[in-house]
This record gives sequence, C-alpha cells and structure tokens, in this order.
Amino acid sequence: MENAKDLRYAKARGHLSGRDVNNPTAAMLVIGDEVLSGRTRDANMYHLANCLTEQGIDLLEVRIITDRPDHIVASVNELRKSFDHVFTSGGIGPTHDDVTAEAVAAAFGVNIAVRDDARNLIKARCDEYGLTLNAARLRMARIPDGAELILNPVSAAPGFSLGNVHVMAGVPKIFVSMLEGLLARLPAGLPLISESIEINTVEGELAVRLSQIAEGFDKVQIGSYPFRKDGRFGVNIVVRSKDEHQVKATMAEIRHTFADYISG
Repeated sequence: MENAKDLRYAKARGHLSGRDVNNPTAAMLVIGDEVLSGRTRDANMYHLANCLTEQGIDLLEVRIITDRPDHIVASVNELRKSFDHVFTSGGIGPTHDDVTAEAVAAAFGVNIAVRDDARNLIKARCDEYGLTLNAARLRMARIPDGAELILNPVSAAPGFSLGNVHVMAGVPKIFVSMLEGLLARLPAGLPLISESIEINTVEGELAVRLSQIAEGFDKVQIGSYPFRKDGRFGVNIVVRSKDEHQVKATMAEIRHTFADYISG
C-alpha cells in the first residue's frame, strides 16, 4: 500500500502507476474497541498486506472502526461497493460484544442463525477437549444465509465469506490460519515486485531528480524513506511494480543518478 511519498511521486505522472488495473482490489476493516483504545496492537493488517501483495490483490484501503453495529454496517456497505474484496478481522467470538457477524448480515439484508455445518465443527472440537457446547460457543456458529464458511484449523469456529466480504477472527494466529485457506480459493493477479537501495544523503538532495526519474518510468511506484542510523542520515529508495523489467531499469537509473551517494 502506498504511503504519502509514493502517492506524491505517482501523482507527478498524473496517475497511480505500478498498479495493474486488472488486478483485484481490496480493503480491510479492522473491528474492535480494543484496537482503537490502544489495548491491542493490530498485527493482522501487516500479514494481510504481505499476503495480498504476493497474491496480486491490491490492498488500497484499511479502516479501524469501533464495535458499534451501525458503524460496521455502514463501512461494510461502502467498502464492498468500492472494492473487489473486503477482509474483516475481529468481532466473531463468543461474547456479547462480538457483533460483526450480525452486522455483516444486516449490511446484506439477510438472516443469520446457527448453521448445522458450523455447529458440527465447533461441537467436534468441544468433544475433542471435553468441553460443553454451551450458548456462548454456539454464538460462533451463527452464519448469515448464503455465506460460505472459512475454515479455522486453530480453534474450529469458522469465519465466512458473504458476497465479496470475508469475515475472520481478530486473534492473529486464527486470522493467519483462516486467511491461508481463503486465499487459496480467490483469483490472483500479478504480484508486486520490489527492490530497494540505500542512499547516503538527506531526502531534500534527492527530491527533484527522483521526481524526474519517476516521470520517465510509467509502470513503477517510487517511495523514499529517510532514516538516521549510527549518527548519519540517509534515504531508502524503494521501487515497486508488477513489471520486473521496469523495476530493474528504474533501479539502474537511480544508481546512475545518485552514484556519488551510494557506498561501494
């Protein structure tokens, strides 16, 4: 996903280059008051972004919202109309504040109830560990009408896909396991190729010439990331594209242009 500098250099060319317009697009909806309050640090976004990059699905937006059902409904409806896929994390557990499943059902205008296939998965896990299939655990078997289950190898309670919305747990280990199975059935696009180089000067010395380089390569994204390390200043320049030849050519031009600032 592009940061502000990536967008700046792309906009200098009048469009967001480096994106294959035929690639599927995606947004992520992170749901949970605990994330917004700072009690929990979200790790799922970073995992999802890396996986989608490899899959050739372009993650273009991430939102973090409260557990309020009306907020979830509004966000789901907005995002599912704007992107090919919407991935959610959080709010499908056994407690009263896990309201994502109901909210997604409401967004699509469908009924939600305990479904036999989901119930059977949870009951099998309860039997394996000598647990009771109580009302709280049955909450995790509620699936909206028409949804397809997303299997959960870790704790059995499934997520689900409804239309282009994929609803998964917020616990990172479970999210990772659900996502692995889900991605196997989603169409892939062209993966993003990335190369980087460290330049030994401050960003202000590079900006003009870097923009000029960006003008000449219309299929790449160029990002610059300043740093300070061991008392010296520098900039990491990252080139990204679906086209490996364009990445190589752009990196060659950067090395030539900034040769005086490159160690070795």
